[in-house]
Amino acid sequence: MNAPVDYLLHLADNALILGQRNAEWCGHGPILEEDIALSNNSLDLIGQARMLYQRAAELQGGTATEDTLAYFRDVPDFKNYTLCELPHMPLMSATAQGDRDFAITIVRNFLYSSLMVLVWDQLQTSKDTQLAAIAAKSLKEVRYHLRHSRDWLVRMGDGTEASHAKAQAALDQLLPYCQEFWSTSPQEQAAQANGTGIDMAALQSDWNQIVDEALKEATLQRPADGGFVPTGKQGIHSEHLGFVLAEMQSLARAHPEATW
Repeated sequence: MNAPVDYLLHLADNALILGQRNAEWCGHGPILEEDIALSNNSLDLIGQARMLYQRAAELQGGTATEDTLAYFRDVPDFKNYTLCELPHMPLMSATAQGDRDFAITIVRNFLYSSLMVLVWDQLQTSKDTQLAAIAAKSLKEVRYHLRHSRDWLVRMGDGTEASHAKAQAALDQLLPYCQEFWSTSPQEQAAQANGTGIDMAALQSDWNQIVDEALKEATLQRPADGGFVPTGKQGIHSEHLGFVLAEMQSLARAHPEATW
């Protein structure tokens, strides 16, 4: 059984865009250890994206490759969560040359990894055997991502007054975007129907438990749900994705026939 191509692209785009975002810390980490840790996190995510793009290209056929899927699709073609494309700074200052906010990076990685540790675990039983193998490998990596981001979340939340305030502000900004996790897209419905995907709504309770336990330990207050539900996985994105793609795709598009 083959997973729907759009479902594979959704999973791949999440990993690629968040990997690209985290790579922006390379050479800019608050301490040397975190510079390396976030770079390794990026390599893990981009490695997951590569495997998923390779599977999608195989099923799509024609001239599709992992590179064409990553570098030669435009904003409406991407199906990643809006959460993954947001900048590392408060959104009100996102158009200015502001400093990266480490708290936003940590909180986003925690919220995303808390989800993906459940997703990859479930996808190990996908009827698409190649997707199941990708899930098994990715699960090992995301468990580390979750442990790393959770440790920092608790350290910041239960730390100084300043670090607590930054962690709380990041949580207040980012948690509403997680509502998109539970709104079903056509590609998720198709994957669930043929047994290659999973029921995302069934993961919400376990995700809430992971998040709430960490927030309690970090002495952070969970903001109320509600408000606008993002639609990134349906191809309707924030203004920030275009800037990510412009930087990420520029070299490949400037030299489309080049070999490296």
